Amino acid sequence: MKFIKRSRIEASAATVFGFHEAPDAFERLLPPWQTTQMIQPPSSLEVGTQVILRTRFGPLWQTIVAEHIEYEPGRLFVDRMDEGPFASWVHRHVVTPDGEGACVLSDEIDYELPLGALGRLFGGRFARRELERLFEFRHRVTREACEG
Repeated sequence: MKFIKRSRIEASAATVFGFHEAPDAFERLLPPWQTTQMIQPPSSLEVGTQVILRTRFGPLWQTIVAEHIEYEPGRLFVDRMDEGPFASWVHRHVVTPDGEGACVLSDEIDYELPLGALGRLFGGRFARRELERLFEFRHRVTREACEG
């Protein structure tokens, strides 16, 4: 399955990418409706960096382990979920210049839900809705931090 969220931001690509490189960026991008414990925040966006957190899904806690697997300073970084609620997850964060003083922020996620066809049938719409909600929030936070 594939999810893509793109937003034009009235700030340079360097500014938007720099926001993502800030030490507190990941925590700022965690939505307030999710109960999340940061076990190991990312120390950078570079290849090999791990992020470990625990997130609550209803009454259950799920450990999520992700690793950065690709990094092009100022342009993109990619993380892969090695442990978590998805059968597979690769997330590309891409920042592309778009005219003077603006850029497009793209989050492109290739993912598979657990349980194969059953997971897609019973969880596909829910997962899509949650991804839309999450990335609408993240893009808004990024826009507010970078514009102006």
